[in-house]
Amino acid sequence: MEAKLLSRAGAILLLLAALLTPFLSGPAAAAGRERILQFDSEIWIHRDSSMTVRETIEVEAAGDQIRRGIYRDFPTVYDDRHGTRIVVAFEIEEVTRDGQSEPHHTERQGNGIRVYIGDKDTYVRPGLHTYTLTYRTDRQLGHFEGFDELYWNVTGNGWAFDIERARAIVHLPEGARVRDHAGYTGAQGESGQDFAYDPLVDGIVRFTATRTLRPGEGLTVAVSWPPGFVERPSGTKKLRYFLSDNSALLAGAAGLGLLLFYYLYVWAKVGRDPEKGVIVPQYEPPSGLTPAGARYVMEFGFDDKAFTAAVVNMAVKGFLTIEEDDDKAFTLKTTGKSAPLSPGERAVANKLFPGGRGAIELKQKNHSTLKSAQTALHEKLRTEFEKSHFARNTGYLTPGIVLSLLALGLMALAADEPAAAAFITIWLAGWTVAIYFLFRRVWRAWRTALGGGGIGGAIQAIVITAFAAPFFVGEIMGLFVYGAVATIGGALILVATQTANLVFYHLLKAPTLLGRRLMDRVEGFKEYLSVAEQDRMNMLNPPERTPALFEKFLPYALALGVEQEWSEQFSGVLARAGTSPGDGSMPGHGYRPGWYSGRGLDRGLRGFSSALGGAFAGAIASASTAPGSRSGSSGGGSSGGGGGGGGGGGGGW
Repeated sequence: MEAKLLSRAGAILLLLAALLTPFLSGPAAAAGRERILQFDSEIWIHRDSSMTVRETIEVEAAGDQIRRGIYRDFPTVYDDRHGTRIVVAFEIEEVTRDGQSEPHHTERQGNGIRVYIGDKDTYVRPGLHTYTLTYRTDRQLGHFEGFDELYWNVTGNGWAFDIERARAIVHLPEGARVRDHAGYTGAQGESGQDFAYDPLVDGIVRFTATRTLRPGEGLTVAVSWPPGFVERPSGTKKLRYFLSDNSALLAGAAGLGLLLFYYLYVWAKVGRDPEKGVIVPQYEPPSGLTPAGARYVMEFGFDDKAFTAAVVNMAVKGFLTIEEDDDKAFTLKTTGKSAPLSPGERAVANKLFPGGRGAIELKQKNHSTLKSAQTALHEKLRTEFEKSHFARNTGYLTPGIVLSLLALGLMALAADEPAAAAFITIWLAGWTVAIYFLFRRVWRAWRTALGGGGIGGAIQAIVITAFAAPFFVGEIMGLFVYGAVATIGGALILVATQTANLVFYHLLKAPTLLGRRLMDRVEGFKEYLSVAEQDRMNMLNPPERTPALFEKFLPYALALGVEQEWSEQFSGVLARAGTSPGDGSMPGHGYRPGWYSGRGLDRGLRGFSSALGGAFAGAIASASTAPGSRSGSSGGGSSGGGGGGGGGGGGGW
């Protein structure tokens, strides 16, 4: 008895579940019934090469996606093989639902227009509805040698519903006869042949899909006819189209041209260097010029290497020592001795060793101290050399930057998606500048590593490159995104404007006459520091090579980037001497300066110079940086090709 009751209860529950399922499933069940029963497109090709298209779309609505009506997407902007834009006309002539005029509105969507059919305040009743959309368009025909052609995506490939029947009727221009035809079905890029072709009467043909088109699939047709039945655009008309379609790109190109003209004019006026003098080898640096000063004058500015040269010079003078431990960490220690420091070097000493401090490790925990020492030296060098010896002329960059922003702004405003283009423009403008300076840092790291920086230099270069790689990828992806929302040509113009600003940032720097004379003497001294042995014989009475001379000019060689060449001149001399002007020489162990101790000496004189110019300089650069502060008909066609709804489609709303 109990078993029978349970069985009856189970049967009742199953019956209730079956009755309630349509109500409980709601939209999910309804979604399965929404579909396009018939998609008919009738196309008239006119003599002026324009077209009239009437689309009749019969749908079954269930209140899920089709609530107020349907929408239809039409691409109106294309990129040709040269990356320039083609903009076609799209003009709505009539919209109906079930034979009655229907409200509609349009909205720009990326590279085209979306037509919303229906009233936003009115829901359509569930059931069958027939929508008709009639519109006019132009520039959809292809003009080839020996024939003209319509290559047309009938349905679009973006529908979210099944299309159970799809058909296109094409009316050729008056008097024309079909030369060739083709059709394609399937998803974007596919070349399915599930269609039937029927010539109806002369000049009218029909294409019919022979299977249901699933969501994302479409019907594309191509038909050609002999030339002479439609007007082909003249050269003047093509030029007018090009200028109209690519106004944003042309504005950007004009802005770039104006920018380059401005910079070239300013460079000729204030950025051209005075004529270079005759370079004569100098056996001494210019009187009173420190290694850091030599670097500052030759580079027109301050960098980590100028600071490194100053510290090494302070060590050579006996004011401090440089110690490298087994972990390749460096420590600077004062000797307590008096030394003839320059004003800039004295400023460095006061910042590194305040209040009697005797040592400082080159680690990031001391970044504020090291950065303040760099700033102090920079200020001294700026006071001594800027304006008197060279001019940065940075004020002339401001109009250039304004011209750049104006050109890029005009391109963004005329893009298919102005807001997105403006955002990407602003982001890339700043990002590209940051990438440039990051690239310079990577370049210097690899130059140091390949120039004898040893394992430490190579590791540092690899780490810096690995850190920078995602930022470089971000730059490339940003340009691809910009090309998508604007044009590829626009992306190239953006890169060109930023490149022009960065290049002229350097070119506008120029030495004064006084600065040029000083640079000539420094170049003469650099020639002496870097001379090869065979060329040394041609010099007139060069000074005798001694350990003292090597150490005296080593900071200058570091500053001028010729420490390797300078060291090679002394390899034999120091090997024979086995001594140093300092206290740390060890007889029988070769050259060991008293102001340096570390593993760099184990790699010989070349390794020692590399350690100073690579690992030591890199340690200073890393330690003086705060943590985290450096951081896109005749065959060969496919479904989705051609004009019309190609790349578009539709849905319910």
